[in-house]
Amino acid sequence: MVTTSPPAPTEARIWQLLEEVSDPEVPVLSILDLGIVRAVAVDGEHITVTITPTYSGCPAMSAIATDIRLRLLAEGYRQVTIHNQISPAWTTDWMSQAGRSKLEAYGIAPPIDGTASGHVLNLFGQDTAVRCPLCKSAHTHLVSQFGSTACKALYQCDDCREPFDYFKCHA
Repeated sequence: MVTTSPPAPTEARIWQLLEEVSDPEVPVLSILDLGIVRAVAVDGEHITVTITPTYSGCPAMSAIATDIRLRLLAEGYRQVTIHNQISPAWTTDWMSQAGRSKLEAYGIAPPIDGTASGHVLNLFGQDTAVRCPLCKSAHTHLVSQFGSTACKALYQCDDCREPFDYFKCHA
């Protein structure tokens, strides 16, 4: 039996592999789309991946850490450390544009740019206009602050009448 060793890890290769790790709650998104990977460090054969949870109590973080480890193990990388970094806190402003587009195509309204750090309308008690991901209408209303997961709110479109999740802004 012939065994081969994996090529020496490089930061660039590890970032490529992380693009293949999906968010367990929204599988069309990679963890890079979410912006939760803060750093990759390679020291010889040892790889450290630093991730920041979307919420401090996010139940998906242990699954994400396991998926990262399994993906790197599948490439033959055995020395892997997953480091959780909680400061600075994750913000939806770290989501990639590709991730926002994937969310909308999946039927989830993406967070509105710039609202994570405080949208001017919110200062005056006005609701943020959330566009329906199905018919693209801006005539929508909030049904519940809680959607299918803690990071989403439930909206309904006033034109097509379809309910949909909105990925809440988080600063």
